[in-house]
Amino acid sequence: MEQWTFPPAYDPDTLPDPNSRYWFPVRETMPAADRERAILGRLKEVTRYAWDHAPFYRRKWEEAGFHPDQLRSLEDFESRVPVVTKKDLRDAQTRVPPFGDYVCVPGREIFHIHGTSGTTGRPTAFGIGRRDWDTIANNHARILWSMGIRPGDTVFIAAIFSLYMGSWGTLAGTERLRARSFPFGAGAPGMTARAAMWLDSMKPTAFYGTPSFALHLAEVAAAEGYDPRAFGLKTMFFSGEPGASVPGVRDRIAAAYGARVIDCGSMAEMTPFMNVSGTAETDGMLCWQDVIYTEVCDPTTFHRVPYGQRGTPVYTHLERTSQPMIRLVSGDLTLWEDGPNPCGRTYPRLPQGIFGRIDDMFTIRGENVYPSEVDAVMNKLDGYGGEHRIVISRDGAMDELLIRIEASTGRAAGGPASLGRLGDDAARSLQKMLGLRAKVEVVAPGTFPRTDFKARRVVDDRDVFRELNARLSDASR
Repeated sequence: MEQWTFPPAYDPDTLPDPNSRYWFPVRETMPAADRERAILGRLKEVTRYAWDHAPFYRRKWEEAGFHPDQLRSLEDFESRVPVVTKKDLRDAQTRVPPFGDYVCVPGREIFHIHGTSGTTGRPTAFGIGRRDWDTIANNHARILWSMGIRPGDTVFIAAIFSLYMGSWGTLAGTERLRARSFPFGAGAPGMTARAAMWLDSMKPTAFYGTPSFALHLAEVAAAEGYDPRAFGLKTMFFSGEPGASVPGVRDRIAAAYGARVIDCGSMAEMTPFMNVSGTAETDGMLCWQDVIYTEVCDPTTFHRVPYGQRGTPVYTHLERTSQPMIRLVSGDLTLWEDGPNPCGRTYPRLPQGIFGRIDDMFTIRGENVYPSEVDAVMNKLDGYGGEHRIVISRDGAMDELLIRIEASTGRAAGGPASLGRLGDDAARSLQKMLGLRAKVEVVAPGTFPRTDFKARRVVDDRDVFRELNARLSDASR
């Protein structure tokens, strides 16, 4: 397998033939069974490395009765190696600050420091070694290659440059690919209109950001007199939130810009986060198993579920030496399948991407609902204005669901009858998708603020629900 060693040692000057579909043809197209045998060998190396260098893993595995010498099959790995949770990582960093006792390199070898925002508790610090940063760049370059991006192309990076790993990982991969990087950023007042101006001026080949920001940018660009399709983008790839694999959202972005839309991204802790990513020919996300070994598991037992079933991804680094994650539970929900991929790669696939976090799921009258499912319905509606809010009531014996939906400017100009039809269409589509009735309130265009980052559309507030429900009841009288 091309340049697959542990610790990794990639040739920084390797570039495939520009006409090749693959960066590493053998690794990407080999029979899955052969790859799994190679992965097992790598897991033996990785677990031995962590046992020798990380007190966190040695202690956790001793408590579970596991030793790396016992690893003889992938089934052993699944059944004998305990999972790691984000709480485990936070506790480790509280106990041994700043990087926890799962860091495996001396502090002087840390090259990049990133982390979580810490808005809901102690932030988690990511200490990434120089060797690992080079590996991340190589892996991301390889995956960007699969998207059709080539040396000399310009990649417009419209994501916040702060603790957020998405922007930095994309920049590293773009530079390694020998493409031109345009690290525009996001988040400052007035920046969205300036992004439209720069996109129109520079005509980049590719764009990276969140789906929410791409939709917001298309609205702002049109208001500023630009046609987003004239930007000339060929490839738009996204992470940070569900959307790029949600048909309604994906189709809206593709229609607005005339570009190919690709979904990617797992977790910041797992960087190279593009370890799950679509390609130029394959929708959804491939699990790039020789970068990060991915299991889709039952969220209670953490045993792998069969292909064709839903579960939570559990990730294991195969090339990280600084803060290796070994069976880290994502807490997300997805469905995986195994079969021929249009791009010819022999990886398992998440055909619908990642639905969202299991914690984001809410239950309404016995039905499990994910915000991404509501997003999909809204984005397919004729007359949808681009934003909505999901209001949940936790009051009384039964939870209730109310959707506030912006009308488009054209639909709003049609008057009350036109808005009424939009509300009725939304209610019918929601019932068909979710299997339950929801109340719908249609509001004026521009009611809800747009975002330069991840959208937050769920409101879990009894008082808000009562107020809106009363308004709907009065309107129906």
